[in-house]
Amino acid sequence: MCRLALKTANEPFSPYSVLTAMEAMKEGYDGSGLGLLLRGLEFEDFKYNPRFPVLSGVAHTKKAEYRLDEFMDSHGYELKYDHRFDMKHGLIEAQDRYRYLLRAYRMPAEFKEKSTEEREDEMLRTRIALRKIGEEHGGDLSIFSFYPDVAMIKEVGWPLQIGDALKLHDGQIKSRVCMAQGRQNTNYGINLYACHPFFIQGIATMTNGENTAFVPIRDWLLGRKLPGYLGYQSDSEVFAHILHYTLRELKLPLQAYKHIITPLRDQELAKHPQGDFLRGLRDVCRRLIIDGPNAVIGTLPDETCLIVMDHKKLRPATVGGRPGEWAIASEMCGVDALVPERDPSLDFQPMREHTVIIPNDRKELTIWSQLDPYPLHQAA
Repeated sequence: MCRLALKTANEPFSPYSVLTAMEAMKEGYDGSGLGLLLRGLEFEDFKYNPRFPVLSGVAHTKKAEYRLDEFMDSHGYELKYDHRFDMKHGLIEAQDRYRYLLRAYRMPAEFKEKSTEEREDEMLRTRIALRKIGEEHGGDLSIFSFYPDVAMIKEVGWPLQIGDALKLHDGQIKSRVCMAQGRQNTNYGINLYACHPFFIQGIATMTNGENTAFVPIRDWLLGRKLPGYLGYQSDSEVFAHILHYTLRELKLPLQAYKHIITPLRDQELAKHPQGDFLRGLRDVCRRLIIDGPNAVIGTLPDETCLIVMDHKKLRPATVGGRPGEWAIASEMCGVDALVPERDPSLDFQPMREHTVIIPNDRKELTIWSQLDPYPLHQAA
């Protein structure tokens, strides 16, 4: 099994604190990969404007960095901040890491008055184009995200070792949300793109489990011909894309995600107050039904966090915390490490029907049951 850890807090914190929680669960991963997603950014040496998209990735060679700069300049992006990791050399196993990229840009002038959707589509096109440029040159440029207020780090190795190598304990980068996973997909080769979390247009997920329905789900998503539904170096990447499809394409509320990936049985739908609608949703999205076991943790652009379980409920997870500070982890010891000053008797372990939501005000948990009604449309 993989091990997952998420912390969300009103006050920005160091990602290193989440890596220490991963260390508490270290028997559950194998050092094949670490992924970090930071949301709600704060830099020690730069007053960050949350409107600036942040480019995250790795330039494996100097030529790759040059091509990146050339592309961004030619498309009208103005570099506002280029974070330089104070590297401690010798701790990273891979030898082809020329630069870890965390760069904030001002978007091209023509997008200044564009809608949020138009700006996000442009950022997605840019990320895909840069990824393709890297792939065309032997994989010498890896791009993980390009979006406002989000940074991603992915590397092969043990979490604390990578944190020490990048000196993530020095306070140069903090965030209000941090997601971490300590293992790649076990069914495929080692690849930085296979490290969780997975990201598309502000939506991120990471998974503990095995998605045995991966191939039909992947093929269905590829058939939508939507930009960003690509890659799939991991069978878990589809969970991020299904959440994106639910919220962005179907324009359904967050609760609908659970109904799509693990729909209720016929006898349960017969008793549900929205049974007719949900039966139709199940039929239309039948190819997106997952076959676990999986525990899926996610975050949204407004810093809302969530966790859902599949019907097999064979991957553990615990949610705990206090007003202003919450954690989700694969094991209770992970929650202990993330939020030690809490009442552990109030911790919650979601079951097969639950979606647990930590709203962005972080006042309290929302525990929603799939058997309960929900709004059929997103709030305006």
